[in-house]
Amino acid sequence: MIKKQFVFLLGCMFFGDAVAVPARVGYVIDGDTFAAIVNLDPDVEISVRVRLRNVDTPEINGECEYERARAAAAKVHLAKIIPTGATVQLENIKDDKYLGRIDANVFDADGNDVGDVMIKDGFGRRYSGGRRQPWCDISKK
Repeated sequence: MIKKQFVFLLGCMFFGDAVAVPARVGYVIDGDTFAAIVNLDPDVEISVRVRLRNVDTPEINGECEYERARAAAAKVHLAKIIPTGATVQLENIKDDKYLGRIDANVFDADGNDVGDVMIKDGFGRRYSGGRRQPWCDISKK
């Protein structure tokens, strides 16, 4: 049974547009990444790191004090939007460049796109892949 469920999760990664996967928030890592617990079966759950697909937030170990301060604020804000234990929906799931992490559009219990909320609230900017723009240059403007 575990093998069949794992194949289902892999299928979600390849055909993620068609499937919404419920998950429980474990903890927030930074402003655009959190750990989630996904139930594959009543007796089987896995933990996976999820990166919000559509937003870029400053890095915790950023290059300047401005970026590090904004990163800390973004992490706190994400934890308010999707607190530990909250149920979220993962959609458009794809494998990430880092082993053990996936990219997904994430929706809260009210159906709000969490990445869009982070952007609207001023804690991130639109991201669609590729090279990210620096955050430290922004602080000089």
